[in-house]
Amino acid sequence: MSETIRLTIDQQTVEVPAGSTILQAAQQAGIQIPTICYHDHCTANGLCRICGVEVEGTRTLQPACVVQVRDGMVIHTRSERVIRSRRTILEMLASSVDLSESPEIQAMIQEYSSDLYRFPDAEARRPTVIDDNPMYIRDYAKCILCWRCVQVCAEDAQYTYAINFSGRGYETQISTFYEIPMPESTCVFCGQCVGVCPTGALKPKRQWLLEMGYSPDEIMSLTRSQRQRRKRREEISANPS
Repeated sequence: MSETIRLTIDQQTVEVPAGSTILQAAQQAGIQIPTICYHDHCTANGLCRICGVEVEGTRTLQPACVVQVRDGMVIHTRSERVIRSRRTILEMLASSVDLSESPEIQAMIQEYSSDLYRFPDAEARRPTVIDDNPMYIRDYAKCILCWRCVQVCAEDAQYTYAINFSGRGYETQISTFYEIPMPESTCVFCGQCVGVCPTGALKPKRQWLLEMGYSPDEIMSLTRSQRQRRKRREEISANPS
């Protein structure tokens, strides 16, 4: 019989298998902990910290998506400290990232009564949309650096390793290695990165063009010409002579 752990979450006693995370234990108890960077099919990294909870006996809030339960743990998922932390994280995101296509995050902003104008002097991230392939666009003004796209491109799914973090500090963003165009990278255009993006930073090219007002015929022409240019580049690369 596998070992079980007994702990208390929001005054509710819970028994879960050893090795479970706080998030999994809370889900088993029917307690909702908000997440942003976490995805059921991606490796949890605790990057966004929106899932932070208060564990009695610890100095800092603990990211529920990665911290494993211990016997006798006492956890508070909605204490004043936790609420204040989540509200601040959302306010910082809203001050620098375009969240207009992030309905789940917008719902959190309302739930935690976040002040969207708390940081009026913050510099918004507004890089130019990257349109370098016929399959999808990259609008990093909407990117929250959640890491999901990098994960599914690597060990979590595709093992392609076409993208990773680039830059440091405020200049950090997702990019190809050496910032080469996507068609020149190891990308196989599987679309899994687009599928796990929570903010619209990665979007199917045809959807993006429709939203910009292009007709279906214009979209077909534009994407076809890009595919032809990509094929020509591949042929030149394969036969440089």
